[in-house]
Amino acid sequence: MTMVDVHTPNLGISEEARSQIANGLSKLLADSYTLYLLTHNFHWNVTGPSFRDLHLLFEEQYTELANAVDEIAERIRTLGFPAPGTFKAFAKLSSIEQPDDVPAAQDMLRILAEANESVVRIARSVLPIAQDANDESSAGLISDRMRLHEKNTWMLRSML
Repeated sequence: MTMVDVHTPNLGISEEARSQIANGLSKLLADSYTLYLLTHNFHWNVTGPSFRDLHLLFEEQYTELANAVDEIAERIRTLGFPAPGTFKAFAKLSSIEQPDDVPAAQDMLRILAEANESVVRIARSVLPIAQDANDESSAGLISDRMRLHEKNTWMLRSML
């Protein structure tokens, strides 16, 4: 009788493909978490005539991101790999640069728009890997993230 590894998922996706998808999702998770922190920071620190509107917009966006990072991490775990979960890991994996100071409100909008675009680019780079592996669950998650961040970019840029 063959021993089965109860910790390795048998999802009909090769281990190599699962690994590639999980690596791409780890970058998506890192960028999403970094964007979450950036958006929360700006929510706390925004000032100026548009304070209330931006404060509420940033809260709406970081709240959605808080749920998204959990969903992305759980997908990585479903594929059978550990999800990154430390600031050190996120800093290594993320493509989003963070300002050292508190920017003006208009600069916050530009920075967040560019950060959302970074998330879109990461998602777009991993989507074909998931599609090629017939991993519809990951592809759907990635596609949903792209659509949301494209919309966020439009909303943020429309306020500039």
